Amino acid sequence: MDDAADSASIAQLGFVVDDIAAAMEHWVHELDVGPFFYLPNPPVNDLRYRGEPTGARMAVALSYSGPMQVELIQPLDDEPSPYRDFRLSHGRGLHHVARFTTDYDGALRALEDRGRRVVFQGRGMTETQRFCYFEPDADGGPMGELVESAGFQAFFDHVRDAAATWDGSDPVRTLSM
Repeated sequence: MDDAADSASIAQLGFVVDDIAAAMEHWVHELDVGPFFYLPNPPVNDLRYRGEPTGARMAVALSYSGPMQVELIQPLDDEPSPYRDFRLSHGRGLHHVARFTTDYDGALRALEDRGRRVVFQGRGMTETQRFCYFEPDADGGPMGELVESAGFQAFFDHVRDAAATWDGSDPVRTLSM
């Protein structure tokens, strides 16, 4: 990875939850984080888990606390996915930390050259909305995620700007895509 990508800060904390509505409620009312942009069925494509195609579905909610993006993920089925497996092993909690990059191919190659193994991957609506998760270390820490920021940046900026000026009103903003 180039020096800039290698030293990039963690940009997102991703949590697997049992009930996304209750989780958003907790973050809004107990932690003063919001508003959440709720995607009950986000557009994900070309999902592969451990080398095999999967039809896994999930609900996602995004917000920011300062510069840190908070992602809540509720698996919606029992299709193979890292979210399903996390729930089976751990219940709920911190699932992954993500770094965003403008050089997805270079960052991915550098991580693989360092021995990291992709176990889940896919993309959003366009070819520049790729993401992948890496096998966690044996110590049981969270998974790592790499997100291609090019295709997501305008949406992430919108969510971050809404959080920066949030007055507590309209805490959950449902998006259909």
